[in-house]
Amino acid sequence: MLVSILVYLCCGAVAGVLAGLLGVGGGIVIVPMLVSVFPTQGIPPEYVQQLALGTSLASIMITSVSSARAHNKRGAVHWDIFRRMTPGILLGTFFGGLVASHMPTLFLKVFFICFLAFVAVQMLSSYRPPATREMPGALGTAGAGGVIGLISSFVGIGGGTLSVPFMSYCNVPLHHAVGTSAALGFPIAVAGTLSYIIGGWQQPDLPAGCFGFVHLLALVGIAVASFCTAPLGAKLSHALPTSKLKKAFAVFLIIVDIRMIVALL
Repeated sequence: MLVSILVYLCCGAVAGVLAGLLGVGGGIVIVPMLVSVFPTQGIPPEYVQQLALGTSLASIMITSVSSARAHNKRGAVHWDIFRRMTPGILLGTFFGGLVASHMPTLFLKVFFICFLAFVAVQMLSSYRPPATREMPGALGTAGAGGVIGLISSFVGIGGGTLSVPFMSYCNVPLHHAVGTSAALGFPIAVAGTLSYIIGGWQQPDLPAGCFGFVHLLALVGIAVASFCTAPLGAKLSHALPTSKLKKAFAVFLIIVDIRMIVALL
């Protein structure tokens, strides 16, 4: 039990730094770690991935608030973009989570592995959008939010790995894209958590301490640590060369991806 708590705290600490640094919710780190830890806690294999996804999204509710507050103090959150993307995000994440709750674990693991590879390639890319490109209108922005929310619910993330590139592609300054993405992590997390709780409600053989597909002990450990470290990540994002950090993180993701592929095989 003590070892598990320490693992959850370490996982949350890393997730918090990443949330503030890159505008991601930390799910990219949280999900693989929980997938490794949960089988040792006696959790049935058929529920491991769903519990990891639901718990990750629940923890992002805390991480995103802490990270968004830190970025907002630096004027890096575009609340107009937040308001336009949120309706689509709520719908996409909620319905995506309900669907994912009843999908086979193998499919979700393969989807997550493919998503990690996509994110790593994306972070290693040096593509720059045309200088004339701007954010789409209200309908287009809401639609983009829906797609981001849908994919986020399948991989248990706060959406930063999609929303930051989307906003950067529309020529929102990188630090502002990171800050706005941190704020967008909250509606993604709320809708996703609710859907995983409903999807996992009264599932047979779930261990004690689970609220639907949310593992409460893991949630507390991750949330406490991530809330404390997210402001540090936000501070670093405004002080360090983000491009080099993104490339280093991409290499880390490739390593995680390879480990997950080996474990799957």
